[in-house]
Amino acid sequence: MIEQLKDVPANMVAFKASGKVDERDFELVQDEVSEIVEKTGKLNYLLELDTDISNFTAGAWLQDMLLGLKHITKWNRAAIVTDSENIQKFTDLFSHIMPGEFRGFPKTELAYAINWTAEKTI
Repeated sequence: MIEQLKDVPANMVAFKASGKVDERDFELVQDEVSEIVEKTGKLNYLLELDTDISNFTAGAWLQDMLLGLKHITKWNRAAIVTDSENIQKFTDLFSHIMPGEFRGFPKTELAYAINWTAEKTI
């Protein structure tokens, strides 16, 4: 499931994925992402992974990809918070192929990742 993290700055959206994640979970994500892009003109996005990526269904991966493509020119900052070093490194590589800055953070740095995503730190 995906739940929205509410206690974050107003210029970003943040979510936490836990347990099994399917395409229906991305309805919330899509709605909130569209709203923040409309409000700010850009996308600052954080996802805390509290589940293994193998718990994402094929439909969830498709919806995630479509979300990225729908707002491809609006990506500004995206943080993935996880204890998986491989996912952190993969996220860091996204900055080389996607517009915007993408960065992986360990779970111990969630507060810093929120500030980075909200452009409160460089």
